Amino acid sequence: MRIAMVSEHASPLAAITGEDAGGQNVHVAELSMALAALGHEVDVYTRRTDPDRPDSVSMCPGVRVVHVSAGPAAPVPKDDLPRHMPEFGHRLRAAWAAERPDVVHAHFWMSGLASLNAAASLGVPVLQTFHALGTVKQRFQGAADTSPAERVRVERAVAAGCARVVATSTEERRELSSWGIPFHRVDVVPCGVDTGRFRPDGPSLPRDDRPRLLSLGRMVPRKGVDTVIRSLAGLPGAELVIAGGPAPRDLDSDPEIIRLRAVADRAGVADRVRFLGCVARPEVPDLVRSCDVAVNVPWYEPFGMSTVESMACGVPVVASRVGGHVDTVLDRGTGLLVPPRSPDRLARSVGELLADEETRRAYGAAAAARVRERYTWAEVARRTERSYLGVLAQTRYPVPRARAAAHGEPVGSAGGEV
Repeated sequence: MRIAMVSEHASPLAAITGEDAGGQNVHVAELSMALAALGHEVDVYTRRTDPDRPDSVSMCPGVRVVHVSAGPAAPVPKDDLPRHMPEFGHRLRAAWAAERPDVVHAHFWMSGLASLNAAASLGVPVLQTFHALGTVKQRFQGAADTSPAERVRVERAVAAGCARVVATSTEERRELSSWGIPFHRVDVVPCGVDTGRFRPDGPSLPRDDRPRLLSLGRMVPRKGVDTVIRSLAGLPGAELVIAGGPAPRDLDSDPEIIRLRAVADRAGVADRVRFLGCVARPEVPDLVRSCDVAVNVPWYEPFGMSTVESMACGVPVVASRVGGHVDTVLDRGTGLLVPPRSPDRLARSVGELLADEETRRAYGAAAAARVRERYTWAEVARRTERSYLGVLAQTRYPVPRARAAAHGEPVGSAGGEV
C-alpha cells in the first residue's frame, strides 16, 4: 500500500534528529516507520521550514519525508499557518496527481483541510487524526485559547468530509459523536510507545532515600502541575521532580516556571520541588525509572503520552480521570485515577501508594504488561492498517469534498479552494 502521511507543521525528522520531540512529530515518525515495517511505502508530507533541506529525505527503508513549499521556508508559528494551507494543498494535489497514493492520512486539522481538497479530484480516501480538538481546547482554556478563529468550523467540516477519523481515545470519539459523526466512521487507535526504550529494566538516575514523585510534560497551565505542587503539603517528606519546559539555563526567566515556583512558595513546599527543565529524550526513561510514582493530572488530555511512557517503565501512575487516561490507566490495576484540580484528593491517592510498596510493585508490573499488549508502535500500526483497509474496502462510496459547516464553501482560511 502506498500511504501519504500529511503533517503540515510537525516534521518526523525533527523527532528523529532531536530538534523537537513534540507529540505529533514522534507519533508521525514512529507510525510511519512501523507501517513501513509491515511492508508499506510511506511518504510524509510536511511544510518546508529550511531552504537548504532537500526536496525529499529517506528517513528509513520505506519512509520518505517530502518537504512542501508553502509560505516562507522558515519556522512559522502554528497558529499563523492556515493562510499558507491553500498553497500547501495545491502542492499536495500536484504531487498526488503525479504519483497517486492509495490512502491519505492527515494529522492535525490544518493537514486535514489541505488534504481533503487536494485529494477530492483524485478520488483518494482521506483518514484524519486530529491529535487535539479545538472544541475541547476552547472549552477548557476559554480566553487563553490562541487557536485561529476558524479552527472549530474547519475541524467539523474535516470530520464530516473525511472517509474516517482515526481518534486516539474513546473520549474523542464521544466528542465527535456530539458533532453528528457516526461511531462507525471513527476508529479508536491510541498513540504508541517505544517499548525498546521505555521499559522496566534499565538504568535510573541517582536519587536519595526520599519518596520521589515525577511530573513529566509540557509546562502549560492545563497540565495541572500546580495541583501536583499543592498536593505536596499533604505528603510530608516526599520530593517532586518536574521535568519539561525550557532549557535549564532559561528556567529563571520562563513565565510558567516563575508561576509554579510561586505556587510552591505559598504552599510551603519549595524546598521539596525541583525543576529540571527540558530533559533530553534519551535520558527520559532513566528519569522515569528513578521515581516511585508518576503523577499526571491535567484538566484535559487528548491522550497522555507521558503517562503511558511511565507505565511502560513499570512505574505506577496517578492520573486525572480525563481524556485518554480513561482508556490507558486501569484504576486500581495499573495506577489510580483522580479528579483534576483536586490537590487534597491527589495527596491522599499518592500517599496511599507511597505507603504500600507491594501495591506499587504490582501496579507497575501490570502497567508495563498493559503497554506491551496494547501500546507498542507495532500494534498501533496494525490497527491503523486495519482502518486503511476498511476504508479501501468501501471505495464504492465517493470521498466528499470538505465543505465549511456554516457557509457551504470549500474549506480554506480565505474561503477559497485549497
